[in-house]
Amino acid sequence: MGVQEYILLSMILPLLGAVMIGMSGPRPNQRETVTIVTAIATFVCVLQVLQPVLDGQIPAVTVAEIVPGLPLAFAVEPLGMMFALIASFLWIVTSFYAIGYMRGHNEPNQTRFYMCFAIAIASALGVAFSANMFTLFIAYEVLTLSTYPLVTHSQTEEAKRAGRTYLGILMSTSIGLLLVAVIWTWWAAGTLDFTKGGILKGKLDDGLVIVMLFLYMYGIGKAALMPIHRWLPAAMVAPTPVSALLHAVAVVKAGVFTILKVIIYIFGAEYLRETGASVWLMYVAGATILLASLVALTKDNLKARLAYSTVSQLSYIVLAGALSTSMSLVGGAMHIAMHAFGKITLFFCAGAIMVASHKTEISQMRGLGWRMPFTFGAFLIGALSVIGLPPLGGSWSKWYIALGAADADQLIFIAVLMISSLLNIAYLFPVFARGFFGPRAEEEAQMADAHHHGDGHHGTDEHGAGDHGAGGGRIQEAPLFCVVPLWVTALGCFALFLFADRLYAMLAPIVK
Repeated sequence: MGVQEYILLSMILPLLGAVMIGMSGPRPNQRETVTIVTAIATFVCVLQVLQPVLDGQIPAVTVAEIVPGLPLAFAVEPLGMMFALIASFLWIVTSFYAIGYMRGHNEPNQTRFYMCFAIAIASALGVAFSANMFTLFIAYEVLTLSTYPLVTHSQTEEAKRAGRTYLGILMSTSIGLLLVAVIWTWWAAGTLDFTKGGILKGKLDDGLVIVMLFLYMYGIGKAALMPIHRWLPAAMVAPTPVSALLHAVAVVKAGVFTILKVIIYIFGAEYLRETGASVWLMYVAGATILLASLVALTKDNLKARLAYSTVSQLSYIVLAGALSTSMSLVGGAMHIAMHAFGKITLFFCAGAIMVASHKTEISQMRGLGWRMPFTFGAFLIGALSVIGLPPLGGSWSKWYIALGAADADQLIFIAVLMISSLLNIAYLFPVFARGFFGPRAEEEAQMADAHHHGDGHHGTDEHGAGDHGAGGGRIQEAPLFCVVPLWVTALGCFALFLFADRLYAMLAPIVK
């Protein structure tokens, strides 16, 4: 089988898997086995494309030509290869995690969940492998539609309201802004093919370049630039495996991936530097980095805090694209991988805490680390990677983005990155600290018992948790299917630090 067949098969397999999952609905073990086998087979197919890309090739396949010069086509360059590897590998890990979470939390509609998840992965790979903006736009829209049922999974009024926000913002931006930009690009350049150096140079007046860039940047709503970020925190009502999909595996990564593709292959980094058209974007991204971090500090709900952290971290990649230097672009691409592993670890930990203790608020987690040391230990690793400390992957991507800011003589954004890292510490480290440096479970149990016998009232903490959870000694680790995946991704943060040179070497051709 040739590499072109593997490209197509990697997107077809998840769709076939979705059908088989639907047929296996009444048999949970079979349904989950199909999910795991399909995820592994998809990752193997993606791996078959890796070596040709490392050898400098760009494997391509055309499915159909919709109109002359506008094909539905796929081509794999280094940036797309990296995104496909992340999405397909983390699908395996998330599938194992979902088994532990969905069963441990007794979630309804599990068959629909696994089906939609598979379709979302297929569309994410379609985004990764797109050869032109037309193909990418179609895959981008399918990704939005396939994840909507996941956001509204619980079917509560809150979930339905979040789903309306999710679908409303993402569809209105993509149709009202992105589609306009795509049509305008086709009219101006006569092509939508991703071309090294860009396709718009000399095709637009300099003033219109800013307008076109605005349409693209805010049309790609999945990148969550402020003020169109509200869909992301709203979607946290979904089950934690969905949050992992949104924040690490597919959705937001598809957004910032698309932004880098547009900057590198539609505008061209050199063209943006020459015109200065992206300076406004630097400041919007810098403001989003800092403002979202400040909002994260105010959130007591752990998933909400992590959601605003994601809004902030995504703008690192947008900033890297706006700086448009070789270092910043490679650093931004690397940050897609680094953030994926760090943030999915944090969300996995949040889900494990909820499954094991039914606690969602950070203020309720006093001493919980003594009962869940593996979960809180992994949380610390994920947090340190997001903060950007060695020996964890996030340190490299932030370093290269900072070097890119220096190359562009935009020293103010080095300060933004440094302040942001301090804010990362301020909103992530207290979660770990509260877990281990609050009172031990046994001590809380004694205090609760003394309070109960002393005044006749049942002891509770400030959120009414009482002697359940951290007190009473009843909390243990989440099911093994939850704990093992979060350590796989936590160790992945170390691996990305150690092998960052190989990732850099793979991505370097995108700016040469």
